[in-house]
Amino acid sequence: MPTLIAQPTRIQSAGNKPKLIDEYVGRVNSRHDALSVAHMRSPGGWVEPGQTPEFDEFTVVLKGMLRVTHRGGVLDVRAGQAVVAHKGEWVQYSTPEPEGAEYIAVCLPAFSPGSVHRDE
Repeated sequence: MPTLIAQPTRIQSAGNKPKLIDEYVGRVNSRHDALSVAHMRSPGGWVEPGQTPEFDEFTVVLKGMLRVTHRGGVLDVRAGQAVVAHKGEWVQYSTPEPEGAEYIAVCLPAFSPGSVHRDE
């Protein structure tokens, strides 16, 4: 029988400004560790610490622009585009434009604070 997920759980964010993270599927809201799905809304000027995660992250930008800095340069991912950050590769996410960004992030396996390995 299918399982209804009636609402997401708001997750604490990292970064220099408050960002809204609503987890629909994942370790917190649905007790799934194989996959996580979260709706993100970050303000203009937001930046989080760099990270070297133990998971692949698939991100679809719905509004605005998400900047993905990586060891080889910078990708600006705009509404209607997607990006895949591969496990074990260093990345840093930010939303430098004034309107910020809204996006969906899918992590495989599920995101966890212990597996993201943020820079200190």
